[in-house]
Amino acid sequence: MKGIQLVRLVVILMMTITSQAQNILDPVSWDIRIENADSELAEIVLEAAIDSGWHLYSQRQFGEEFEGPIATEISFNASDSTFKLRGETEEPDIEPIFDEVFELEVVYFEDTAIFRQTIDVIDPTAVIEATVFYSVCDDEKCLQPETKTLRVNLGGERLAIESVELSDRDKEMAQAMTIPLKGVDQFELNQTKEKSLWNIFLLGFLGGLIALLTPCVFPMIPLTVSFFTKSAKNKQNALANAMLYGLFIFLIYVLLSLPFHLVDSVDPEILNNISTNVTLNIIFFAIFMVFAFSFFGYYEITLPSSWSTKMDQKANTFGGIVGIFFMALTLAIVSFSCTGPILGSLLGGSLSSDGGATQLSMGMAGFGLALALPFGLFALFPNWLNRLPSSGGWLNTVKVVLGFIELALAFKFLSNADLVEHWGILKREVFIAIWMLCALGMALYLFGFIRFPHDGPKKRPLPKGNVLAGILSVVFFLYLTPGLTNSEWANLKLLSGFPPPLFYSIYDKGTAAPLGLEAYKDFETGVAAAKASGKPILIDFTGWACVNCRKMEEQVWSIPEVFKVISEDVVLISLYVDDRKGLAEEEQFNYQKPNGTVKSIRTVGDKWSTFQTINFENNSQPYYVLMDANFKLLNQPVGYTPDAEEFLQWLEDGKSNYIKPIN
Repeated sequence: MKGIQLVRLVVILMMTITSQAQNILDPVSWDIRIENADSELAEIVLEAAIDSGWHLYSQRQFGEEFEGPIATEISFNASDSTFKLRGETEEPDIEPIFDEVFELEVVYFEDTAIFRQTIDVIDPTAVIEATVFYSVCDDEKCLQPETKTLRVNLGGERLAIESVELSDRDKEMAQAMTIPLKGVDQFELNQTKEKSLWNIFLLGFLGGLIALLTPCVFPMIPLTVSFFTKSAKNKQNALANAMLYGLFIFLIYVLLSLPFHLVDSVDPEILNNISTNVTLNIIFFAIFMVFAFSFFGYYEITLPSSWSTKMDQKANTFGGIVGIFFMALTLAIVSFSCTGPILGSLLGGSLSSDGGATQLSMGMAGFGLALALPFGLFALFPNWLNRLPSSGGWLNTVKVVLGFIELALAFKFLSNADLVEHWGILKREVFIAIWMLCALGMALYLFGFIRFPHDGPKKRPLPKGNVLAGILSVVFFLYLTPGLTNSEWANLKLLSGFPPPLFYSIYDKGTAAPLGLEAYKDFETGVAAAKASGKPILIDFTGWACVNCRKMEEQVWSIPEVFKVISEDVVLISLYVDDRKGLAEEEQFNYQKPNGTVKSIRTVGDKWSTFQTINFENNSQPYYVLMDANFKLLNQPVGYTPDAEEFLQWLEDGKSNYIKPIN
């Protein structure tokens, strides 16, 4: 996941085996038809209608086995006596998108996807049967892999699938999968919390407040407010002009985000494509490096002076409301050298996440409001102007500090390119080391050990602001230090999403289970271990190709307090619902799903996905259940819970309800 996103998504599901309500999701519907049929050739068309918010993966194979999401597989009942396949099954041509979790470029479809297969017709009366194996995901969860079979004749008539008669053995095997779950009526359904854009707005507002402290903006506040106060006919007129000036500043920054909405409406994936484009990330890296050294004082970056001159002339020419608008536009242009890098950080962060254009608008709105607010407030309370500190060397100090921040952020963009191309240049520990050097450089500057071209004479004693900021820089340096180690403290929670993922490391991170934990891959074996140890059970319904499962393991389970509970206080049973390893013949059977269709249980993944569906009436991952060895629920099962404190509290609540059996 890239950019700054403070999103809390909690999926809490009610379980009941007696209720008719089901939590079984089926967001893809399939249709089959025949097109361009003649005596020798025909085209089989499979069309997937995908519910909003879900995506279906391409047929391409992503990496080695278990390295990427599940690819869609389509097979046909072709034979020498009916029809033959000509070439490969074609699919929509979509540009790949880099997935940080899998470290792979993946292709997926949204809304609709059409697959086409050309065939040589041998028997005009043949019935075509297409079998589709696929998996779908949204931004919270992935569903168990599904297999659907579709039938059509060469005349284009879609045919029903012949019903499979369940044998007594099938029914017995399905019954054996059912556990006597207890306590399903004790836990109320909690409401899913909605995503909020206000966090993005507040981050933009914070960026605007920082921009106010730069040499390009801060001196403009008293000058502009004084201008309105002295040139106005009366106090009310001065207040109205200053407020209008602030409103125009706000609107100008919001308007800057509108072109991205137009681009987003043409192709909803284009913003994501932009954020993962190697060339663009390298360009961003170069731009941020240029901005950083500009902040250090080695050169100045400004927009053409003719732009600001023309805007200033228009402000004087028109006067009134139009003139005030051009004054606001002049401020935006002349302050670009200071506000540009901050806006660049906001731009890069917003475009790298879902809904980038909307988030960008919210961030720009917050930024514009922060810049506009002082002009209205100081016009309302002009006496406050006397309390403002005078411009001086402290403004240059702020600018240099921003230069170090820009330098650190520049390497985030280089890291994006490195991950996509697998260069191995910026492994996680190398990236963290660079940030440590930036923090150390900032501290040395603030304490007066290093100087830059625009700095004035050294001040003794050091200003209090320098001392405080320098101490914070040292603290941040120390906070980053464990990130260089291969220890349980290497996961830096506060920076989640900025450094490369934990597994993109100079250390060998390969383990048999997540984070080196002991995890049983078989339910019965895990239950036996729980009975022997007297510990509660944590069932982890997961998948090799589940993105948010990996996020939970790397960003939540790795937190020391959470890791301690999972490793010491519970028996972990990780059941992989997409494991393609075949079951022994005696373990295979047919299962009739709640919607009446029949599923063939042939693989380990089939078994555990069916186990989840039968007992918990849920088919999404990740999905976590706490119970005792007698199958009594200890609390409400949960899905994707990215807030580590919330997940830890869920674990602790379950532990508190556990009654250890008396031997």
